[in-house]
Amino acid sequence: MSPDTQRQLLATLAETLALAPDVRFGQLIAHLGFLGEDSLDRGLSDLEDDELLAVLYRHRAELLARQEGDATAGPPAPSAVVSISGSEISPSPSPGVSS
Repeated sequence: MSPDTQRQLLATLAETLALAPDVRFGQLIAHLGFLGEDSLDRGLSDLEDDELLAVLYRHRAELLARQEGDATAGPPAPSAVVSISGSEISPSPSPGVSS
């Protein structure tokens, strides 16, 4: 546990919250936990500070990329489903419906 890493975590957390003002603090923390599980196969409470900082950097970069993309592109197609990270997901056809 490095005080410098913890200070960087808090500063980056504040930057990330500023990029997504409609997200509640608890939602952001939960999302970071999901991202940590996805990328490191460990829950939020098991991540080292430097690992959490890496997850936070990744999420901040995704938010920045989405904001830059929003400035140049229109909204996603109506049939598209958007994941929590902002990437489009093709909807699965309903059972019994052929494409």
